[in-house]
Amino acid sequence: MNRRHFISATGKAGIATGLAGNIIPSLYSLFENPEEKPFFKLSLAQWSLHKAILETKTLSNLDFAKKAKELGFEGVEYVSQLYELDENNQKASLKKLIKELKLRSNDQGIKNVLIMVDNEGELAAADKKERELAVSNHSKWVDAAAELGCHSIRVNLFGAGTEQDFHKWQAASYDGLSQLSRYASNSGVNIIVENHGGLSSDAEKLIKVIRSINKRNCGLLPDFGNFCVKRENGERWGSPCIEEYDRYKGTLEMMPFAYGVSAKSYDFNEKGDETTIDYYRMLKIVKEAGYNGFIGVEYEGSRLSEEEGILATKALLLKAANQLK
Repeated sequence: MNRRHFISATGKAGIATGLAGNIIPSLYSLFENPEEKPFFKLSLAQWSLHKAILETKTLSNLDFAKKAKELGFEGVEYVSQLYELDENNQKASLKKLIKELKLRSNDQGIKNVLIMVDNEGELAAADKKERELAVSNHSKWVDAAAELGCHSIRVNLFGAGTEQDFHKWQAASYDGLSQLSRYASNSGVNIIVENHGGLSSDAEKLIKVIRSINKRNCGLLPDFGNFCVKRENGERWGSPCIEEYDRYKGTLEMMPFAYGVSAKSYDFNEKGDETTIDYYRMLKIVKEAGYNGFIGVEYEGSRLSEEEGILATKALLLKAANQLK
C-alpha cells in the first residue's frame, strides 16, 4: 500500500470510528477522486491538535507539518502559544525554531500558510505604551512568518480599557494595527484580524476599523464559530454567551477583506454535518465572494478525538463544496 492510499485509508477509518460508521459512503470518494477538486485548498490549524501537544503530549509541536501531511492537508497554520521561547533570548530562540519548522515543512511538502499570534500584548489597549509594546512583541512573529513563507499572521484586537466603548476601541485598534501593518509591509506579510470575541466579533464594527486603516496588507480571517460579542459577567472566555452576532451575516460582511478562512467545528450528527454551523450556507458565502485560498480546519469539540474531529470537518468541507458545483 503506497503512502497516498495509506493516508486515505487511515483517514476513512478515523471518521468511521469517530461517527460510529454513520458518515455516508459517498464522502469517502471525495478523499481519493482526483477530479473532485474543491474551489479552495485545505490547511490545518494547529489549535485542532493543542490537546495532543499540551495535555497528553502525544504529539511534538515540531511534528505538526508531518501530522498535517498524514491527515491529507496541503497547508499548515501555526499557533504561537504552542511554542515556548527562551525568555532570556527570544530572538535567537525564535530564529532556531523557525529554521527547524521550515526544514520539517519543506521535507513534508507542506505549505506554511500563517501564524496565529496570541499572548503578545493587546493591540487595542487604551494605553499607548502598551500598544507600542504589543506592536513590538508581534513584530518578531512578522519576521518569523516572512522566513517561513507564510502570507500572514493572525492577530487579536483585544483592548484593556477600550472594549466597553466602541469609539475608544476603534481609535486604539486603528493605532495598533496601523503600526503593525506598516512594519509588516516591509516583508510582504499581511496582518489579519480574526473575529475572536468582544468587539472583534461584531463584524460591522471590525470592518469599520479595517476600512479606516485602508492598507492592502491589513485584512481579516473570518472564523465560522467566533461571533460571541458579550459573555456573562464580562468574561472574555468560558462563561455563557449573552450576545451573539449573526455568523452568516458576519462571514458575508468579512469575506471581501479575507486573506484566509477558519472552518470552526464542534460536533457532528449522524449525516456528518456540523450540529451548530450550516457548512453548506457558509461555503456558499465563501465561494460567492470569489475566495479560492486556504480554508483552515479548526476542530474544537470534545466528543470526538482531535484527529477524528479534524477528519470529520475535512470531509464535511469536501462534501459541501461538491454540492456547490
